[in-house]
Amino acid sequence: MSDLKTAALEYHALPRPGKISVELTKPTETARDLALAYSPGVAEPVREIAREPNLAYKYTSKGNLVGVITDGTAILGLGNLGPLASKPVMEGKGVLFKRFAGVDVFDIEVDAESPQAFIDTVRRISITFGGINLEDIKAPECFEIERALIEQCDIPVFHDDQHGTAIVTAAGMLNALEIAGKELATAKIVCLGSGAAAISCMRLLISLGAKVENIFMLDRKGVIHSGRDDLNQYKAAFAHDTDQHTLEQAMEGADVFVGLAGSNLLSADNLKRMAERPVVFACSNPDPEISPELAHATRSDIIMATGRSDYPNQVNNVLCFPFIFRGALDVRASRINEEMKIAVVHALRDLAKAPVLPEICAAYGLDTLEFGREYIIPKPLDPRLITLVPDAAAKAAIESGVASLPYPRNYPLQSVADVFK
Repeated sequence: MSDLKTAALEYHALPRPGKISVELTKPTETARDLALAYSPGVAEPVREIAREPNLAYKYTSKGNLVGVITDGTAILGLGNLGPLASKPVMEGKGVLFKRFAGVDVFDIEVDAESPQAFIDTVRRISITFGGINLEDIKAPECFEIERALIEQCDIPVFHDDQHGTAIVTAAGMLNALEIAGKELATAKIVCLGSGAAAISCMRLLISLGAKVENIFMLDRKGVIHSGRDDLNQYKAAFAHDTDQHTLEQAMEGADVFVGLAGSNLLSADNLKRMAERPVVFACSNPDPEISPELAHATRSDIIMATGRSDYPNQVNNVLCFPFIFRGALDVRASRINEEMKIAVVHALRDLAKAPVLPEICAAYGLDTLEFGREYIIPKPLDPRLITLVPDAAAKAAIESGVASLPYPRNYPLQSVADVFK
């Protein structure tokens, strides 16, 4: 661990501090270049944008620029360490946007004294960007912040901790249930955790067909049920009448366990209580709710995913957020809506079933890889993601009426099934 700490600190500090920089996209070699870049030439696009604001997309970087914005209240499993401490994570998000989808990023860390102050700040600077990715904001404030900014901004606003996790989880979950011979509509689901990611995961599963009465969500006080009077509005949406009030009770006969709470919270005894062919998504990092070694030793019939890259079936948000923004920016969507999220779920689900390219196997040190218990979610290095996932998001944006441009690529929109049939 000390070696990792040293390597990580050196990586961030050398040869120059940080992980991202601003690059020039136009020549600046001559006096004329500089006259065009700044005074007096810059006055011409200024006048055009003042005349027609949408021309900012033509004459500036707005259309390919996402703001990655946080208040630092829920940093990557480390908690509320403040906005400045969150900057390495926000820069890291910028690396992933650029590396996987060619999207430029400004990271913005806001020292806000209240959620409303954060909302006001982000709203005022939103015209800079083509989209906003909210990051590392604690629940329940994150729900109100996102809702308000979606209403007040005319560009996509997307809280990745909520929706990115939910989209990738849902794609893997549908595939896992298919392999297990089960249906989402009838599956008993136990969700350990009631924060932003947990609530959004369950909301999206409901949009895809899960029944709220089959979902047993737990917080620190146990199962969220209709007899409790200490629930905020977001938790209360999952409360129903049940006499199963503890994790032990909820796990009896459960088909699915989703862990978004903390390490080592699911015991072998509770895993044994689950139904045949259980599906377990233990997503806490760095240590999951139950280790894969213990889980597989306890249940030979398990299908398991974690948030870690060193085990099969990693629930990794990078499969979603760069590509859904790529699609949204390409058609200048005003928001990322439920239709776009569901389209991305199915694109990821279908890609996992497609033949795996040899170069992907080589990148992960594998001889072969195919759809099954240890491959229910695509790998982040799959080069087909940049085509298939933005296509799905863009097509859904167009069909749902939130896009203002036709799709710009010079080939027709495709589904995974079209590509591989």
